[in-house]
Amino acid sequence: MTPTIIDGAAVATVDAAGTEHASGHVVVENGRITAVGPAQAPRPAGPHTWIDGSGCLITPGLVNTHHHLYQWATRGIAQDATLFEWLTALYPVWRGLDAGITHAAAAAGLARLATTGCTTAADHHYVFPREGGDQFEALVSAARRVGIRLHAVRGSMDRGRSRGGLPPDNLVEETEAALIATERAIADHHDPAPDALVRVAVGPCSPFSVSRELMTGAAELARARGVRLHTHLAETTDEEEQCLAEFGCTPTEYAERLGWLGDDVWLAHTVHLSPEAVKRLGATGTGSAHCPTSNGRLGTGLAPVRDLLDAGAPVGLGVDGAASNESCGMVEELHQALLQARQRGGPRALDAREALWLGTAGGARCLGRDDEIGSIEPGKLADLAVWRLDGLDHAGIDDPIAALVLGPAPKLRLLLVGGRTVVDDGELRTAPEAELARDLRAAAGRLKAASR
Repeated sequence: MTPTIIDGAAVATVDAAGTEHASGHVVVENGRITAVGPAQAPRPAGPHTWIDGSGCLITPGLVNTHHHLYQWATRGIAQDATLFEWLTALYPVWRGLDAGITHAAAAAGLARLATTGCTTAADHHYVFPREGGDQFEALVSAARRVGIRLHAVRGSMDRGRSRGGLPPDNLVEETEAALIATERAIADHHDPAPDALVRVAVGPCSPFSVSRELMTGAAELARARGVRLHTHLAETTDEEEQCLAEFGCTPTEYAERLGWLGDDVWLAHTVHLSPEAVKRLGATGTGSAHCPTSNGRLGTGLAPVRDLLDAGAPVGLGVDGAASNESCGMVEELHQALLQARQRGGPRALDAREALWLGTAGGARCLGRDDEIGSIEPGKLADLAVWRLDGLDHAGIDDPIAALVLGPAPKLRLLLVGGRTVVDDGELRTAPEAELARDLRAAAGRLKAASR
């Protein structure tokens, strides 16, 4: 590949020193960043691609640490429900998922993520209808179609209504079958290479939808195969009340008993944490996928993001499923994270640069990829977002990072994943957006018709 030079743009490297350039350059070659600095880049003598970045801000590509892409087929349902009410309404619909529906929903969702600056997404897929075909392959093939990196979390549920869970019995798996299928997903799809486009993690859905045996078995499997662990935790007060009644402890205490705290674990939501729980996540290096828009949509509360950061816990941002965040734009989560942190802790609880860190380096740390992505440094993968800030929406905001985080969501000038163009001038270049939209409409209609 010939070198690509992006020149004359503001650059927020999000490196450990917080290095920024008011006007600088980034050089990309063979899928990696080879240079970053102030002023213009030296022009190589040989063939190269030069991109004028004037009026733009270059950041690392955004990292989405929690999603449910299949939910793009069920947006706009249960609009005023609590989490448990929302799940009860949607589980019967999700019974109708097949591989075609899941692929269409995932491809549309990944396209939306890409056009809002996301270069890496973690998707937690835990619904496997018995006649649903190869759900996991459908998800992975959608990521390859769109061209961003995927951390595919092979989820599972083995606790249906007859065992005190929320899902219908015909939507859950037997414990052993779930573990076997998870091991197969790792064998078929996990790529441990530093530039991997697809990695697999292990992710029983949540303590109230799986058995103790599945939680412990999944942790043992993940650690034996050298992959990461992910689950929902402490999202609502209902969950805490159920854990206290059933297990005699809080969700965080229960997770720790089962071996689910550690630097190879990241947890979704973590809204309702005691000060002691915050300290345990920090002490064990357990990550948190903060999902501010989804938390607001479901009214679950304000996560203690400032406290987690101060405790040393890795914190990233998550879009969460499209059925609880119908927008699913990744850049919007920077804005929402800042607002919610300040609603909880006042105007100094989180600043614009910390919000950008959550959406880039913090997310990379949650996924165990902070040596590869999340900042703009020589040697790292060329996952870059180039944002247009020279229009009416951002005119007069002198600080480009404040413009990105506090202002309207800007249009992408360019999105690179491993140096490959995925979005150019705001448009997805890897798949036709009209085709993705058509496929999604058909899939959503078929799913909803099957649930009637």
